[in-house]
Amino acid sequence: MGMPETGSRLEGPKPGPDVRGAAAPDFDSEHFRRALSQFATGVTVMTTRSASKNHNGGAPFVGITASSFNSVSLDPPLVLWSLAMRASSLPMFRAGSHYIINVLAASQLDLCQRFATLKGDRFAGVDYRLSENGLPILANALAWFECHNRSRYDEGDHVIFVGEVERCGILDEGGQPLVFHRGGFSTLTPLEP
Repeated sequence: MGMPETGSRLEGPKPGPDVRGAAAPDFDSEHFRRALSQFATGVTVMTTRSASKNHNGGAPFVGITASSFNSVSLDPPLVLWSLAMRASSLPMFRAGSHYIINVLAASQLDLCQRFATLKGDRFAGVDYRLSENGLPILANALAWFECHNRSRYDEGDHVIFVGEVERCGILDEGGQPLVFHRGGFSTLTPLEP
């Protein structure tokens, strides 16, 4: 038997999938939450259309604050975010064909808190314009993404949404992002190299 050619590689059997499953966690939920809080994230408000006039105090739209937003793919342009299964807005986001992801600026902490806690019409007095699909794009958001509701995955106590971005925009004058870290809000401070 001869030596392999230069640049070629001998390959052995490929390992199969691990069918054992995950081991039980060696931590409690509070420790897990504290560990997750070490990862700084941006803050977004997700908006879509309300399923009925009785939801959200009769407002035509639904909006929620989320920090679970992330990019997935450039080609096709995909993003993801997640929503708790217990959220009252879940049926609207699950059933709707489109939603908007609004990336908040540091100056929009009031909107973050409004869409996280306010009962009733969260859009009352809020400045927004409508997208091509008739959904709210919040004024002065650093960026926004209009997404087709491509797929949804039930995982644990959340639903993971994957959106295919049809349109997006960026605030012309820029601004600092709203950042969530260790249970509080801040913004970025550039580091000196």
